[in-house]
Amino acid sequence: MRTFRADRLLSALFLFTSLSSAWPWPPSVQHFDALIHPRQDKESSSDTSPAETARPSPTPTDDAAPTAAPTKGAATKSAGSTKATKGGTAKTNTAATKTSSVDARLPPGGVNMITPSALAQTSYYKVGDYVTFAWNYTSLSVQPSKIDVFVSCQANSATYTISNNASFEPTGNVVWDTKPEASGTAPLLTETYTLIIHDASKEVTSIPQAGHLGSYNQFQFGMYTPQPYTPLSGWECATCSGALSTMDQQALKFMLGMCMITVLSFTWFAGGFDALF
Repeated sequence: MRTFRADRLLSALFLFTSLSSAWPWPPSVQHFDALIHPRQDKESSSDTSPAETARPSPTPTDDAAPTAAPTKGAATKSAGSTKATKGGTAKTNTAATKTSSVDARLPPGGVNMITPSALAQTSYYKVGDYVTFAWNYTSLSVQPSKIDVFVSCQANSATYTISNNASFEPTGNVVWDTKPEASGTAPLLTETYTLIIHDASKEVTSIPQAGHLGSYNQFQFGMYTPQPYTPLSGWECATCSGALSTMDQQALKFMLGMCMITVLSFTWFAGGFDALF
């Protein structure tokens, strides 16, 4: 009997709970959460008293002037630092420009002759005269600071310096004094010479790099030494002779032989017809 009453009590409680959860709450109870406020700490800005909030900000007065002077000095010092920084930056940029990389696919720098023209035939110059060379640079991405110009002769293995550590110019121009006393080296021979132009900071045999000036040695010219003057009365031809040469003698013999053959053959032909009798 007690078990039956306990089951009825539990069923009643379950039914009451279901009805109470499904029953609509009144409006006063729905807004109950609005009456509960979260905890406010003392450090919160909401604890600031209205008096402190309404306090006006201090206006600048004459007493603040001494404080402005150090600020101005600090700004001046900062400007000075900025200036030094700018100077350092400019220096760094300049160094980067000098050491800027060049595309490896570019050809090495070269030389295009202007005087004498590269299209002209071989030029010959007399020893003792002034010889002028002029040229332009091609495919040059990095300009050298100094240029060396000299002439080389393979016959006597001599080198004749024309210009040493000359300043770089877009159009090069040198004048070579070929007098023996001006050259100061081995005497000039009647031979073929090679003009060499290269970067003074590098060796002549250095491998040319892309965009940099390589050693130019493509222009060749001739030098000759004039013979001294000889009067006509004292001149003798070393290769001349009054006798006939071997070829002339053979030609003369051939002509005489052909004449004899012609006369004899005509005589025999004419005698067969009794034309001579």
